[in-house]
Amino acid sequence: MTEKTASALPPIVDQQTWQAALDDLRVREKAATRELDAIAAQRRRLPMVELPDYTLIGPDGPVRLVDVFDGRSQLIVYNHMWSDGAEWQCGGCTGFTSQYVRLGFLDNYDARFVIVTNGPIEEALAYKAKVGNTMDWYSSSESSFGADVGAPPGAGFAVNVFLRNGDTVYRTWHTDGRGTEQLSYTFALIDILPWGRQEEWQDSPEGWPKSPTYSNWLDSPDVARLYGPRGDAVASSRVPLAAGDVES
Repeated sequence: MTEKTASALPPIVDQQTWQAALDDLRVREKAATRELDAIAAQRRRLPMVELPDYTLIGPDGPVRLVDVFDGRSQLIVYNHMWSDGAEWQCGGCTGFTSQYVRLGFLDNYDARFVIVTNGPIEEALAYKAKVGNTMDWYSSSESSFGADVGAPPGAGFAVNVFLRNGDTVYRTWHTDGRGTEQLSYTFALIDILPWGRQEEWQDSPEGWPKSPTYSNWLDSPDVARLYGPRGDAVASSRVPLAAGDVES
């Protein structure tokens, strides 16, 4: 605890008062859970749109989008922001996708989760190794796939979901900006901490620690230092998060 946070403490009360306050909050938490259930039910009833037969580039060369499913019926794609030739790619994308290290559970749901970027596949695979990312990467550098699903070259990130029926692929769902937060465990964990995210835009009690938005996020060099093969040998310099990394 620092001098700055020493006074940022919730009121101290007896057990009964604390339980009453928690019970009051729990009413809203349960209502939010039921609302999320209702949103998911509506999502399952969305229509879908048929896609062309895109060809992406994988580690072994050209691959049809339908084959990226690897025999599954459902596919989640994270469209990773990319700047050709840059030493460090989008910090938000790099940090977000570093969470997903065990995706085998999706096999039971006939699904797969991969990264697609507009960058050249050679650069993408080198960056994947540099930051210790464990997901499967593909490139849409030689097709309009990224632009057609809301993540054109030089623009932001996105999450897209697809359904395969035989050799035909359909787009079923899309989100970007803060819509991706529901897919992250990091924000969920941070939000239950007493001080929360500590970002200046958030509604917190007077005196709570606050920092500029993004300032506590892991940036790309941080991810490489923590999870990459070179560890502490990675330069500790931080590069600013791109303006499009998150949408408030």
